[in-house]
Amino acid sequence: MELPECPVCLQNYEGDGVIPRVLSCGHTACEVCLANLPQRHPQTIRCPACTQLVNYPAQGPTALPKNIDLLRLCSSTSTPQIPPKPHNTSPNYDNCHSHFLPQFWSHEFYSLWKHRVLPHDAVLIEEEGLGLFDNKRVSLVRVVSLPAVNESSVFRYGYVVRVMKCLSEMREEERDELGLILRGQRSGFVFKVFGLWGDLEGGFLSLVCERHNGSLFDKFGDLRDEEGLCKDGISAFAMIGAGICEAVIALHLEGLVIGCLDLSCFGFDGFGRVCVDLSEVLVAGRNVRKSVVEAVSGRLRIDENEMGVILSGLFKSEAFLSPEMLLELLQKEGVAVECGGSSRSVQCSSDVWSLACVLMRLLIGKTFTEETLEMCEEKGCDYSTWYAGWVEKVSSLLETKLGSEYESLSQILCKCLNFDLGSRPCATDVWRCIRELLIKPQFDIAGGFEGAIKEDNTYRCLIFGKLCQLPNERAEIQKEDGGADFDQVDETVDKHFVEGLSEGVIKCKDLQGHLDCITGLAVGGGFLFSSSFDKTVQVWSLQDFSHVHTFRGHEHKVMALVYVDEEQLCISGDSGGGIFVWAIRLPLGQDPLKKWYEQKDWRYSGIHALTISGNGYLYTGSGDKSIKAWSVQDGTLSCTMNGHKSVVSTLAVCDGVLYSGSWDGTIRLWSLHDHSPLAVLGEDMPGNVISVLSLAADRHMLIAALENGCIKVWRNDVLMTSMQLHKGAIFTTGMESKWIFTGGWDKILKVQELSGDEFQIDVTPTGSIPCGSVITALLCWQGKLMVGNADRSIKVYYYGK
Repeated sequence: MELPECPVCLQNYEGDGVIPRVLSCGHTACEVCLANLPQRHPQTIRCPACTQLVNYPAQGPTALPKNIDLLRLCSSTSTPQIPPKPHNTSPNYDNCHSHFLPQFWSHEFYSLWKHRVLPHDAVLIEEEGLGLFDNKRVSLVRVVSLPAVNESSVFRYGYVVRVMKCLSEMREEERDELGLILRGQRSGFVFKVFGLWGDLEGGFLSLVCERHNGSLFDKFGDLRDEEGLCKDGISAFAMIGAGICEAVIALHLEGLVIGCLDLSCFGFDGFGRVCVDLSEVLVAGRNVRKSVVEAVSGRLRIDENEMGVILSGLFKSEAFLSPEMLLELLQKEGVAVECGGSSRSVQCSSDVWSLACVLMRLLIGKTFTEETLEMCEEKGCDYSTWYAGWVEKVSSLLETKLGSEYESLSQILCKCLNFDLGSRPCATDVWRCIRELLIKPQFDIAGGFEGAIKEDNTYRCLIFGKLCQLPNERAEIQKEDGGADFDQVDETVDKHFVEGLSEGVIKCKDLQGHLDCITGLAVGGGFLFSSSFDKTVQVWSLQDFSHVHTFRGHEHKVMALVYVDEEQLCISGDSGGGIFVWAIRLPLGQDPLKKWYEQKDWRYSGIHALTISGNGYLYTGSGDKSIKAWSVQDGTLSCTMNGHKSVVSTLAVCDGVLYSGSWDGTIRLWSLHDHSPLAVLGEDMPGNVISVLSLAADRHMLIAALENGCIKVWRNDVLMTSMQLHKGAIFTTGMESKWIFTGGWDKILKVQELSGDEFQIDVTPTGSIPCGSVITALLCWQGKLMVGNADRSIKVYYYGK
């Protein structure tokens, strides 16, 4: 037989060292472990077995009673000690049993991308492609179309959810490209990419990128003439050229090949350093793909003359695409080229070709592109002959411009244009050659890039990637492929209301019967109960939501109600202190089964909150700042709990603890075992007093809704997070598994998803339902959402066709 052991240290109990001590909740732990448990509040600890908050004597665990039965069992049995067992107590919200929303992504996916998403109000669009972020001008590069939204759906998904859903639906290779772009800025030679931003009005997900301070020509215009950089500007060219090489090499080190370069891809940062502008790289790549597609005009085969036309168009726009990249791009578009050439693997040598063209454009000027355009228009020679002649012409232009003094620079730039990729120098060789124009090798103490880039590595090419397809073209492709809209999910038999809302196939039953604001909702016995300022309690059938009965008798506004399953009773409390107990047995009667009143005090207004627990007590939160415990059986007052400094506005029960929230801004915890105070939350928070209007408790989590539109989340009595959700007071909140529902003054019901681990809690705004009236009560029950409003209506949202 396995001996009983301490649930903390897993050591077997015995009379001398591991002494079992009994807590007020009934569980047992050893004396040593109880002494070492953290005390977040004076004279209270959480039971290591049930996590219930219990009283703890000031004298320590020795003042707790010993578990004599366990000691007798241990003394009568002798068994070798069992080794400790591994256990895991960290919460896992992804495995919660209830899913009110479709699970579009995993918690790991959300954790990976959440910091990349910028808030919706963080970016202000000035004109197409430009905006303001943090008072800085930024470039907005469209990445992908946001999923379409069913405008007829009542449920409105939140901004973050729409962006995350968009990311989750992207192909893995697309997300990899995005990740490479976002990681590329770590090198220091790339303009900062601030993150991803969803333009909800335009319907696109965009990259928000830092704008450079000026183009290469703008900054060095006085050092060039119409024919390019003058000889006095060679030093300036060397500084620019070395910076361009460093920026390209930095991307290669991140596993990224650009594929196509032009002068707009580079600029200067605030310190005058040359950096790559990845937003311009994407734009240049899209323009190149568009030009190539338009040039072939749907044909499946082209010859060398048509190849020259394509090159002419690219050079005219000063977009430098290497021959092998052009051939590969044509093959990806399904176009065969008669002039030869075969598909090559993506290598850094292709960027070296484009890099050399950018550098020669700086050196030679417009003559470089003009001479190329003239040669492209010539007819009567095959592609190989034309290409060799073009390289020879470029070599002649370099020799004329630079002379013999810079022969090494001319030679290495011409080698970069070799048709054979293997014979081209590396980008690091080009960088080293240009750097020697500034400083001799023997005096250069700067670190080099030797051995950093290997051609046998696997690289991802931007121009071949999905991100270089125009977003509207990608949307058309998705539509042709039968891609679903945002609100389309697979149908199952058992649908919860938010799943139905997301599909646009929900039903909203509007229950009319009250004459004033709804104050409370409860479910039990096959009925929905609602209370109101009109002094009545209405009863509705859960089968078809038809009105069944009206309980009358209250002389004041009914403020709250609860249902007692064990006794089949509905209990309501009013602002005059009256507590009415209604028997829920068919046929429903007109008179209450019993009623009683709390002691009246003209200075305060009656009952504000009710809750029930399994210990036979009804708890009321009152305007006289107290919580009272009443016997459900005979209505006698058993205990009065004092401590709050203002109206007790909300009550909740969970795991043997009674939680009370008050207008004084605090939440007090009371033991259900003996009604003694356990702890106070929010008392030590500085600032103005913000009233607590609603509480929701589930296991170790506590959610508090406040007057200023914020919610606060505690776990095991430790404040984990606080965030603004509404514009105005939150009058009601509910929690079901990992979903939090809130509603209040701004007439919007909001849904948040709770996720995280033992170190942090994330509250993700998931979506909302515009309700048209102030929301005063809500209840989640079996996949349905009941919402009580100030306009006297009750709306029930549920799945149905």
